[in-house]
Amino acid sequence: MKIPLFPLDVVLFPAAVLPLHIFEQRYREMVVECIAEKKCFGVVRAVREGISVIGCTAEIVRELERYPDGRLDILCHGRQPFEIELLDSSRTFLQAEVDLVEHDGIAATRKSREQCAALHFEMLELLGEELSTFPPLDLDGAVSFALSNALPADLDFKQELLGIRSDKERTARLIDFYHSVLPKLRNGRAASAAVRNGHVM
Repeated sequence: MKIPLFPLDVVLFPAAVLPLHIFEQRYREMVVECIAEKKCFGVVRAVREGISVIGCTAEIVRELERYPDGRLDILCHGRQPFEIELLDSSRTFLQAEVDLVEHDGIAATRKSREQCAALHFEMLELLGEELSTFPPLDLDGAVSFALSNALPADLDFKQELLGIRSDKERTARLIDFYHSVLPKLRNGRAASAAVRNGHVM
């Protein structure tokens, strides 16, 4: 299938919310066409070498505002990962023939999902993030995409997570990540507490 592409400095995951302000003429044309034809476009990460091979389709769920000069504010939801097969630069905006990425169907166990979520929330708490703003997780289903989207990590790692085709493997990769960063965060919290209590480490 052929879809328009929107290169951005972001990694979009399925079910993630993505608000966009569209100001470049070529992307105004693309978005207006997608709205009129009720079709998705592809969000791909822009990198120094060009664009990533793996991206995620974005559905425009709401047109928030259309300005007199043609700029638009839209709200999109991530839908399904894809892999670029062939680029097409025949229009003002980039297009590509893509294959939608089908997951292998191997889901993480309930225990793994619970462990992954618990480690994620511990990390956010140690970072001083407000947990009440995090959207509810349905632990009866896959949570790896939601946690990947909310992860305070570099885009290279997020791109790696998007390309993993198994929920089980993605969950395991997230758990490995949490185990690698949490000891440092816990030590930092302990050191701060010791200083507040007047102890020397």
